[in-house]
Amino acid sequence: MKRGIITAIIIIVVIGVIAWVLSSNKKKNDAQTALVSQGSGAVSVRIATVKKEAVDLDFSANGNFAPNKELNFLSENAGRVTKIFVDEGDRVSKGQILARVDAEIINTDRETAQATLDNAIKDEARYVSSFATGGVTQQQLDQAKLATKNARLRLQSSARRVNDANIKSPINGIVNKRYIEVGAFVTAQGTQLFELVDVSKLKLNVNVNENQVANLKVGNSVQIKSNVFPGDNFTGKITFIAAKADNTLNFPVEIEVENNHSNTIKAGMYGTAIFKFPAQAPTITVPRGSFVGSVSSNQLFVLENGNTAKIRKVIAGRIINDNVEIIDGLKEGETVIVSGQINLIDGSAVAPIK
Repeated sequence: MKRGIITAIIIIVVIGVIAWVLSSNKKKNDAQTALVSQGSGAVSVRIATVKKEAVDLDFSANGNFAPNKELNFLSENAGRVTKIFVDEGDRVSKGQILARVDAEIINTDRETAQATLDNAIKDEARYVSSFATGGVTQQQLDQAKLATKNARLRLQSSARRVNDANIKSPINGIVNKRYIEVGAFVTAQGTQLFELVDVSKLKLNVNVNENQVANLKVGNSVQIKSNVFPGDNFTGKITFIAAKADNTLNFPVEIEVENNHSNTIKAGMYGTAIFKFPAQAPTITVPRGSFVGSVSSNQLFVLENGNTAKIRKVIAGRIINDNVEIIDGLKEGETVIVSGQINLIDGSAVAPIK
């Protein structure tokens, strides 16, 4: 019984102490609030003086080198591979024979087509002779001529298949991968034969943001650096700029690079494109955070009379890194508020913090 009374007394004392502390803190806060209310009520803000500065548009972007041409070469005729003339790593020229497929069946088809054409020509000659004497009608003669034409087309098709028995490279390049062996059977549905790549020129694919892409044009020259060969300077030319941003709101840019140095870049290596631009005339810029809400609002606060914030309508230009170009609305020497705008309205009293 006594233990319960003692516990209750302790709890009451603790509650009393907590209530006293809270009351004391409230009095102190009220006193500080009253002190602030008796002051000027000025909002603390940070400011910056407007001045003209040189604009540096140069930037760099990283990407991967890709082959200028890349081709997975497929079979067009069915047959068994009898010879292979190249191996992986070999350099080949356009029209060079890479392999040969057994053309026995294809040759048989061509011979059959030739025989059919010969018969069709003889039949057409007889029909022409008979038509002259009234032995056949015009319709029968036309059908004979059509049969000859169709037979000639079948022969051309068969001759093309015979020629395709010699598998030829369609591009200049390097055999990156060989998928067949002598004795393998390939189908007319497209058995993969070789992977050919052309790395005499490379494509460097990079992504740039909306502010950077605005200064780029197809045909512009670009300095290229390879991470593997940092001592070599390569030259590239912009060949493609995407008309639409990707899911990351960046724009893909393709740069063609001449791969003619002693140190040959291989497809898949990393590279850096260095975009350089002529020196720009000094222009008025302000920090991007100066704008009320966002840059698109075209509104910011300027400091007047040393302690008053006035809203100002301006015309924003290019966004350059963390700064925004001001085309109209500000003069050199004026003062803009760069932080604290969320607490301001037009005409608010401010206490600048330099």
